[in-house]
Amino acid sequence: MVQTIEVSGLCKRYGDVQAVDGVTFGVEEGEFFGILGPNGAGKTTTLEIIEGLREADEGDASVLGLSPWPRNPKLLPRIGVQLQASSFFERLTTREQLQTFGSLYGVPSKKADAMMELVGLADKADVRVEKLSGGQAQRLSIACALVHDPELVFLDEPTAALDPQARRNLWDLLRQISTEGRTVVLTTHYMDEAEILCDRVAIMDSGRILRLGPPAVLVRGLDAPARISVASGVLDVADARLLPSADEAADDGVSLTITTRDPSAVVAAMAAKDALDGVQIRGATLEDVFLELTGREYRA
Repeated sequence: MVQTIEVSGLCKRYGDVQAVDGVTFGVEEGEFFGILGPNGAGKTTTLEIIEGLREADEGDASVLGLSPWPRNPKLLPRIGVQLQASSFFERLTTREQLQTFGSLYGVPSKKADAMMELVGLADKADVRVEKLSGGQAQRLSIACALVHDPELVFLDEPTAALDPQARRNLWDLLRQISTEGRTVVLTTHYMDEAEILCDRVAIMDSGRILRLGPPAVLVRGLDAPARISVASGVLDVADARLLPSADEAADDGVSLTITTRDPSAVVAAMAAKDALDGVQIRGATLEDVFLELTGREYRA
């Protein structure tokens, strides 16, 4: 496969802080690639180096076969960037905002209007940007990144601070962008988002990539037990612990939860006892992988 992005040994320091420490990875053409990590992991700095917004202290980066630094005018029409903090021209409507961004690339006004349709903002065309909701503003930010039809799109935490409904709606848009054949690079700290959208992910912490691969492969590699939950009281905890292949059982007064590495055997035994009221089975997720690699300590 053609590599749209190739980075090798990227390093970036800010005084005594090693923000990026020897990062190496590649992104294939047409891939939806995620960079995950807690706050301060180095995700945004890595992205800014690849976008040509920052100079790396060490290492090499290639984007669409070209070096992004010094700021490369040949790359600008081929990439679209949605920054973590969006800024718009003041007092402009949604249509005027898109048309202004498009004019920087010689894009006709009709193309800007078509982009409003794509991101679901046609009914907000004449609304000033400061009147848009958080989700609508994020859609506009993505539209500005796409208005010149780039081959490669960078999205830096596009759903941060959005409510669950707005996040889900934005996911639909991001899927559509990907299915049109564009290469998409996403940074996020929402594990469910990455698991649903990304073909591959790189999990970062302390400026380093700790694990890289398809989400499903990373989850399988964790070898974590499944958790089976039923309504509290349908089975005594002592009896639950004696079920075949049950590793542990606990009842918090709301749910009885059984931990096992053979959920089929446990469920079959529970069915024989007519103890499947409200049953839920949860395997490992990308969040479990993330926490295993980065730890559970809170970081502001």
